[in-house]
Amino acid sequence: MPCSKQSQAKLHPQGPQRLQLQISHKEKVQKSNMASVSVPPAEILLSKRVQEMVLTGEEPLGPYLCRDEDEGINEGEKDDHPIPTVDIGCFEPGKWSTEESRRELEKLKSALSTWGCFQAIGHGIPSPFLKKLRRVGREFFQQPMDEKNKYAKTVTEFQGYGADPVPEQGQSLDWSDRIFIDLVPEDQRNYKFWPQNPASFKKTLEEYAEEMKRVTYTISKSMARSLNLDESCFLTQFGDRAQYQARFNYYSPCTRPDHVLGLKAHADGSGYTVIVQDEPGLQILSDGKWCTVPQNTNNALIVLMGDQMEIMSNGVFKSPVHRVVSDSEKDRMSVAVFYTPEVGREIGPEEGLVSEEGRRVFGRVRDYADVHWGYYQKGMRALHTVSL
Repeated sequence: MPCSKQSQAKLHPQGPQRLQLQISHKEKVQKSNMASVSVPPAEILLSKRVQEMVLTGEEPLGPYLCRDEDEGINEGEKDDHPIPTVDIGCFEPGKWSTEESRRELEKLKSALSTWGCFQAIGHGIPSPFLKKLRRVGREFFQQPMDEKNKYAKTVTEFQGYGADPVPEQGQSLDWSDRIFIDLVPEDQRNYKFWPQNPASFKKTLEEYAEEMKRVTYTISKSMARSLNLDESCFLTQFGDRAQYQARFNYYSPCTRPDHVLGLKAHADGSGYTVIVQDEPGLQILSDGKWCTVPQNTNNALIVLMGDQMEIMSNGVFKSPVHRVVSDSEKDRMSVAVFYTPEVGREIGPEEGLVSEEGRRVFGRVRDYADVHWGYYQKGMRALHTVSL
């Protein structure tokens, strides 16, 4: 979702489509009545953290309520088709020729060409370390506001503690707080945004950055192999100075989970995104239905394709629309790492896929994440800007 430095399944790159959903007449009346209440504009609301609003007993009003064209949040959910699981441990050097590896490679291609995501197991990151990562994130968000605000960002910045910059008029705000940090390249780190408390935050995040470089190296090569391409082709497109950006997300309990989203529907503008979560809440749009990613019980990483992988794969891999629902009782914490091509690098469909399929679905583009962000602020997708 970040720039560089949706919703029915009918969304496609042929036009600047809004992430529109249908809403019941009853809900429209309810929202119309609420609209008559005087509420602060988004700029004022963003000056207060969601956690702060919850502590003072404030109700989510105005910009936090989903737009009129959005559907009843709980409508259309399904859980009968679990998110595919792939054992990426089978893709380690020396294992490519095994039957198990070939089977997992087929599962990977199927998952990314249908769902656009998968749950990665066998990644080699110890379960205690992932628990520690989630713990230091929670410990940061549990600190007093004065401590957290030492790392606050302004409404125009990406790095730091707070919320996304103010969206365009008419777009709903997310019921969540977050801290956004540039990880890689290391010389681009701005440590003034790295919390000093808890004391283990910095070291834990630095270690996780190294793990992410290793995991994305394996995933990128595996995706290429699944398409019968040179295994380094996607790594080459990402470049030697590919970006890794971390976002710790804290979703407070919400008194209006039927009208307020923790994170509004969207597709990522990254190459792909790797997520660690504790409680359920993340939902993927598949076949017009919202599918909940289950609670993490097997140490899995959730891997979501971004628009740039859809472009590089010439449309074979899909960038899924996803969102996070709110909960009236439970809070939730997740850590997302966005893996994005280096700044200024031009990407495009792999030529081997263009010749195989007989047509080029997308053109070439530079700094697509910046293009994506402009459309995201409007509640729209940006793939049409590079569609041929």
